[in-house]
Amino acid sequence: MPTVTPPWSYTLQLPHDPRAPRIARVTLRTVLGAHGLGELAPTAELVAAELLANAHLHTTGPYALRVRAAEEGRLRVGVWDTDPWVPPGFTDAVALDAPPDDSEDGRGLPLVRACASSWGAGAVGGGKLVWAECGG
Repeated sequence: MPTVTPPWSYTLQLPHDPRAPRIARVTLRTVLGAHGLGELAPTAELVAAELLANAHLHTTGPYALRVRAAEEGRLRVGVWDTDPWVPPGFTDAVALDAPPDDSEDGRGLPLVRACASSWGAGAVGGGKLVWAECGG
């Protein structure tokens, strides 16, 4: 008799601390390995790193990494933070202008969108959740 693996999800609450994004990435790698999704780790870590860095840079409160299984072989990586403002271009597929070559920022969202098959954001729990799906 075949069995069905139940969907799983993890939430890691993080303080507003410069070490938090690294802890979240290590945790993500461990979770993926435990669920046999280690091959998704490089892309998932890159997506998580960009979302976590934005939460740390643009908010003053705590934030959280949320990871859940999506369809077979797919993964949703999200970051919740205390600011309800959603960056332009994250809730739709509008074209994003490339930053100037000498700019030190402005590449994160295009990078997330390039790595993900879908993405979105919305108000959740007094803040926002930005997410991206990868794999499959």
